[in-house]
Amino acid sequence: MTTEFQPDQIGKTEGRVNVSLPECWRHALESEFQKSYMNDLRDFLKSELKRGKQIFPQPKEYFAALNLTPLDEVKVVVLGQDPYHGPGQAHGLSFSVREGVALPPSLQNIYKELSSDLGVPITKNGDLSRWAKQGVLLLNATLSVELSKAGSHQGRGWEQFTDEIVNVLNRERENLVFILWGSYAQKKGSAIDSKRHLVIKCPHPSPLSAHRGFFGSRPFSKTNSFLLSKRIAPIEW
Repeated sequence: MTTEFQPDQIGKTEGRVNVSLPECWRHALESEFQKSYMNDLRDFLKSELKRGKQIFPQPKEYFAALNLTPLDEVKVVVLGQDPYHGPGQAHGLSFSVREGVALPPSLQNIYKELSSDLGVPITKNGDLSRWAKQGVLLLNATLSVELSKAGSHQGRGWEQFTDEIVNVLNRERENLVFILWGSYAQKKGSAIDSKRHLVIKCPHPSPLSAHRGFFGSRPFSKTNSFLLSKRIAPIEW
């Protein structure tokens, strides 16, 4: 199913593109696409692209996390903040970069903790699509950003949209694991019902905070232990 949304190939599609979403997400979020904040966001993105701004990720990848992890297949949610704002990095999944792109510092630390926690060998491949396809929703709060300008698309409407995604998961699903790294993610996930879901909180994996409790937090083994306790297949991290 498709939901008409936003700019791509200005002049060829009159600033809009039909974005395909899995039926379960489309049904849950369809009303959001009709709200005024989404119209404003659409107009903002169209204007920025028309002015020649470089926006990441590509418009067709704004909803990559939803496409790779349908609502009814979500097991784990990892909340990020902004897409990476360097060329070739962002591709629609929080903390993830395309294969062949140098690992950002936060992802390097995630891999270090994964190795310490579960003994998984550290890889140079930063594409986390393999997690997403197993039910790990890698969701940023803001789904686009301008080149070299971190936070440049904050406050434009994306946060309201991704808040609703979190609300839908909290309300309609049970026994999910929400991994909230850092104060921003913890604030965004503050309404999650910890009686229905496992909520894992620890400092952000950024080099600025990783040594204040991210290292040694063991989120990957905790996640799998919880899933197994609910008779849910664990993640092959």
